[in-house]
Amino acid sequence: MKILVATQKPFAAAAVNGIKEILTQAGHEVALLEKYPAQEDLTAAVADIQAMIIRSDKVTAEVIAAAPELKIIVRAGAGYDNVDLAAASARGIVVMNTPGQNSNAVAELAVAMMIYMARTQFTPATGSEIAGKRLGVQAFGAVGRLVGAKAKALGMSVCALDPFLKDEQIQAGGAEPVHSLEELYAGSDYLSIHIPALPSTIGSIGYDLISRMPKGATLVNTARKEVIDEAGLEKVLEERPDLKYITDVAPDNYEALKEKFGLRVFATPKKMGAQTAEANINAGLAAARQIADYFATGNTRFQVNR
Repeated sequence: MKILVATQKPFAAAAVNGIKEILTQAGHEVALLEKYPAQEDLTAAVADIQAMIIRSDKVTAEVIAAAPELKIIVRAGAGYDNVDLAAASARGIVVMNTPGQNSNAVAELAVAMMIYMARTQFTPATGSEIAGKRLGVQAFGAVGRLVGAKAKALGMSVCALDPFLKDEQIQAGGAEPVHSLEELYAGSDYLSIHIPALPSTIGSIGYDLISRMPKGATLVNTARKEVIDEAGLEKVLEERPDLKYITDVAPDNYEALKEKFGLRVFATPKKMGAQTAEANINAGLAAARQIADYFATGNTRFQVNR
């Protein structure tokens, strides 16, 4: 089989070498498409492939239509909203992600963001400590559990909401379960978001929820910018000069927010959650192993478009 590794933001060299080794040892051919300048380059590259590994690259319906032999797409990372799942499913193409491979990197970033905002973005102004504060975790999956564990190690108390987990599962992960978004936001000095961008979650975090947060609270978003109602965020920041917002994906109205709210708002220059050497390598190798396993045994354990 021919596997295309298509990455506008390339994997580290160690990851590329590992991917090639895993797939060639399994009897497959590997093609690379790195730092391509236009979406059309990806569309042109898929004509004769049977599988592809991507990062944040956009696999649109047009790309899928241009790949008549494509059988599997693996997104090296957790989020997969850059793949047109409906178009893939209509063709019977398996789409997988690599859950857990980037989890520690994202969790470390979330905690670093809390400290960064607590210390007023490392300016000379007097800051505060996160020890003794209450962290709320929205979605208690692999990343959320790691954020909670690291926060507890720094002296924070942790509560979490996850509709897919029972109370005892959340407690086993070291957090106190809460049972509504309203309760979660109202009780959290820091609120760390870990939900995917789905039709049910896009724009779901806005004025009503954020305005419930305690005095001096900070909202931390290492998930997707689409889950934030940006107009609602701006409104509540105007009304509540004590609140702060930090994210690793800039909102569309970021410049306006920075101009209005200064050190109360911060966005990293690009999506940073998985930007560590370790996460880069782990996700790439996991993607290669999943493709090799799929063609060898039919394993679809991490399929996201069932």
